[in-house]
Amino acid sequence: MGYYGYNYYDPTIIFILLGVVISLLATINIRLTFFRFKRKNSKSGYTAREVAEMILHNAGIYGVDIEHVSGSLTDHYDPRNDVVRLSDTVYNSSSIAAIGVAAHECGHVIQYHKGYKPIFIRNSMVGIVNIGSYLSYPMLVIGFILGRYNLAKIGVLLFSLTLLFQLITLPVEFNASRRAINILSSTGSYLTPKEVKGAKKVLIAAALTYVAALFTTLLQIARFVALIALNESRDD
Repeated sequence: MGYYGYNYYDPTIIFILLGVVISLLATINIRLTFFRFKRKNSKSGYTAREVAEMILHNAGIYGVDIEHVSGSLTDHYDPRNDVVRLSDTVYNSSSIAAIGVAAHECGHVIQYHKGYKPIFIRNSMVGIVNIGSYLSYPMLVIGFILGRYNLAKIGVLLFSLTLLFQLITLPVEFNASRRAINILSSTGSYLTPKEVKGAKKVLIAAALTYVAALFTTLLQIARFVALIALNESRDD
């Protein structure tokens, strides 16, 4: 009875280390890429806020507010209030990076207004995923401490809901970026073809953070499964 690794060497620590490395590399990549193209202003001179408004209006979408939100890379679309919020480094910036990010968030708006199903599926899962995440760790901890590994397995299943959510998030994010790049490429009004390539690099780097998060979650699940197997074999 008891948690393998509490009084013993824990060989599954490698899963944590791999997750940290993957997350760190993805974070460094997005920050360096964003910083690189944040220093390059677009020739059009439009700010990200102006570009966002024009993209939505050209798509026939009106009534969506464009607001400022504090922080860096905190940009997001709030479908409940129909608001696109752009961060400090994006809102009033005319940089290639800022315009790319703003176009990506507009891609999410278009997804909603055009009935893109994956984004509705993802959002319908938020409640159940939050509950699963909230309950999973207590079940895992109690299961390991008391040697109730069936309880720990339920904890793993609940935690796996996060992985499912992240899997559904990937096509949503990639689709929003693809819409953004297509819009920026087709009009030519916001960015030149060369600048579009820069914006694309920023959005790819951002998308890779979601891929990294998915692999980190997968590694966590693999660790939990390995710990359960190690504890069960030790107790036999």
